Amino acid sequence: MTQIGAIFLPQNPPERLRDVVRVADESGLDELWLWEDCFLESGIASASAALAWSQRVRIGVGLLPVPLRNVALTAMEIATIDRLFPGRLLAGIGHGVQPWMHQVGAGVESPVTLLREYAIALRALLHGEEVTTEGRYVRLDAVALDWPPSPPPLLLAGATGPRSVRLCGEVADGVILTAETTADGVREARALIDDGRRRAGRDAAPPVTLYLSAPPGDAPAVVESVRAMVEAGAEKVILEPRPDDDPVAYVRFVAEQVAPLTAP
Repeated sequence: MTQIGAIFLPQNPPERLRDVVRVADESGLDELWLWEDCFLESGIASASAALAWSQRVRIGVGLLPVPLRNVALTAMEIATIDRLFPGRLLAGIGHGVQPWMHQVGAGVESPVTLLREYAIALRALLHGEEVTTEGRYVRLDAVALDWPPSPPPLLLAGATGPRSVRLCGEVADGVILTAETTADGVREARALIDDGRRRAGRDAAPPVTLYLSAPPGDAPAVVESVRAMVEAGAEKVILEPRPDDDPVAYVRFVAEQVAPLTAP
C-alpha cells in the first residue's frame, strides 16, 4: 500500500493547525507535513504542537533550512521531540530558498558544502556520537547530546539540483523531492540518489518522498497521478493543496477519498 500524506501550507495562519491535526489524526491519514518557509511559520514549533495535539499521525517537517540553524540546536530540537513523541517526527533538511537566506544574512558561497557538512554532523549527533569537526561552515568542539534519541530517527534531506540530489543519496536516510518533479524527474533523481549511495558505500538507496500538487475534487485522477509517481520510483507521496484550499477539507479529501483508492 502506498503511503499517502497531506501538506498543511504555511500560508494558513498557525491557529488553523490544531483543527487540521485533529482531523488528520482521526481520519487515519498516514502523515501530515509542515513547511518552514520564510517568513511564515516555524517548522519545529508547529511540529511540536501538532504532535501534542494528536495520538498517531506522523508529522513531517520539510525542509528545515540549514543556513538558518546551528546544527547543534537542530540536533537538540529533533532529539527532544523524538524522545517526547517516539517515531512520529519526520525531519528533513535542505539548502533553504537562497534569496531568503541572503535576505536574512545567512547565505553561503557553497550551499552544497554546507549541506554535506551539516548532514554528516547532524546524523552523528542524533546517533549519540561526540562530534569534533572544523569544516568550512560547520565547526563543533567535542559536542554530544546528553539526551540522544534511541533509536535515532531517520534524517531526511531535500534538494532539486543534480549535485544536491546526489549528495542527499550519500548522506541522508531519505530524500524529499518537490512538487515540480515530473515522473521522468523522479526516475532521474532515483539514479542520482543511487549513485550517491554507491559513492558512500551504502547498501540500500534512501527512499524517496515526493510532494505532488493535487487540487481536491477528482480523487480517481489524483490516484492515477500518485500511481504514476510510485511507478517512477517514489515510495511515499505527500499531496499538496492550493493556497486557497480549505486545509481541514483537504485533509479529509486525502484521507477519506484518495488514500482508500491506493490500497492494493
